[in-house]
Amino acid sequence: MSAVPQTRVRYHVRHDTRYRYDQPVGESRQILRLCPRELAWQHVCIHRLEISPEPARRQRSVDGIGNTVEALHFERDHDTLFIRAESWVELTPREWPAPTASPAWEAVRDALAYRAGRRLDAAQLEACGYLFESRHVRVKREFADYAAQDFAPGTPLLVGAQRLMQRIFDEFTFDPASTDVSTPVTEVFDRRRGVCQDFAHLMIACLRSLGLPARYMSGYLLTRPPPGQARLIGADATHAWVAVYCPPHGWVEFDPTNALMPRLEHITLGWARDFADVSPIRGVILGGGEHEPEIAVTVAPEDEYSALYGAASLPGLSRA
Repeated sequence: MSAVPQTRVRYHVRHDTRYRYDQPVGESRQILRLCPRELAWQHVCIHRLEISPEPARRQRSVDGIGNTVEALHFERDHDTLFIRAESWVELTPREWPAPTASPAWEAVRDALAYRAGRRLDAAQLEACGYLFESRHVRVKREFADYAAQDFAPGTPLLVGAQRLMQRIFDEFTFDPASTDVSTPVTEVFDRRRGVCQDFAHLMIACLRSLGLPARYMSGYLLTRPPPGQARLIGADATHAWVAVYCPPHGWVEFDPTNALMPRLEHITLGWARDFADVSPIRGVILGGGEHEPEIAVTVAPEDEYSALYGAASLPGLSRA
């Protein structure tokens, strides 16, 4: 493994969601996955929610994959709903294995393929849950054929994954107007355009179609304002990338939207089979009429926080 400077960074994340309903909502249930995960390389210093109107009931739990879930139940009429998730998160660098220091991709595929009587360890069993189709990911020959160019026989798994990531970056166009959350991955593949969620689903579909476990990563990415311009509140967005299971190293991450392996600028909310399992906010309402969420996300390094918000830090946060 190559040496990585051990420099910690701290970010402030603010994720605002506002609904304005055409008609009063009599009852609403919302599920939030807005709390960043506590990980070996990621520490959540502070996380808090601001919710208006106040829900009648709130319950925090952890789902079957380890993501923090906040369940809200609103019982009184309301014509707006505002949810602000605010976090301070500290990251330390990760050391990814050299791509060539990974097993041949066929060895990983064959080790996880079903065989009667075969006993798998806990890590392998977890990985097997990410081999199959899910709501937004298809396992199809066309995806396997597309990935085959990067996974010739004997290719180290991480070399193939890196090549696939780069090819998606080179051959697909980032176009926010081309898709929405319901666009099928097959349509993204045909049109050769989409957004980070689409490219993550596409790369996962390619890997799973080869028999390789891959999971959807949900979180945030630090963006850079244009030269000479200040960072703007609400100008960011949620982000999506991919992790592939590679023994003995575990899960290794790739960002096909930016053709890089995440280090110090990706903040992890959670992971799942695809977007449907880890949507930041999902709910059902009684009433409401037509409505679209207004979402504003801001990811700011610690040294830019006071300039953005006019405050030293969130209460209770001690400086490192």
